[in-house]
Amino acid sequence: MTAPLLSVMFTAVISQNIVLSQYQGICPFLGVSKKPSNAAGMGFAVIFVMAISSVFCYLIYHFVLLPLNVEYLYTMAFILVIAALVQLLEMILKRFSPTLYSALGVYLPLITTNCAILGTANSAIVYQSYNFVYTFCVSVATGIGFLLAICLLAGVRLKTDRADIPACFKGFPITLVAAAIMALAFAGFSGILA
Repeated sequence: MTAPLLSVMFTAVISQNIVLSQYQGICPFLGVSKKPSNAAGMGFAVIFVMAISSVFCYLIYHFVLLPLNVEYLYTMAFILVIAALVQLLEMILKRFSPTLYSALGVYLPLITTNCAILGTANSAIVYQSYNFVYTFCVSVATGIGFLLAICLLAGVRLKTDRADIPACFKGFPITLVAAAIMALAFAGFSGILA
């Protein structure tokens, strides 16, 4: 029996946050969180790709791979869907938001290999066997969890850049400490909804 949808979505955003609990998507999480505007742009890009890719991956898995009895090809099919969507997003951003396109830099094409997006599709469609609505909602909630985590870290990094901290902790070390404390805080929510 599947848990209530709101419970599953809350879990995806907070207590099983894709970055802070499952440690997927760490590369863009640490790389693009220097400025809040870039972090928000990356977060929304991940939500878009995660939501749309979950729809296409669900349809391909249930209406192509399973009927043809080649479901073992799901990883390759999911990666192709994600890569195509990232290329589409890259073209859209380059055309309509060149500043965000250049701010995201190398991390935008890296969404293709972002394990958070592939992991969410694998988990929702293959391992959890969610129906279409659950798959879409969990994907959006997981993307929102990524957005929340990256924006919180961007805010913390903004403060730590201006703070008087020991030289050995400046830069990346204090970022890792902040991310670890955030992960502990988010872990405190586990077990709230059964």
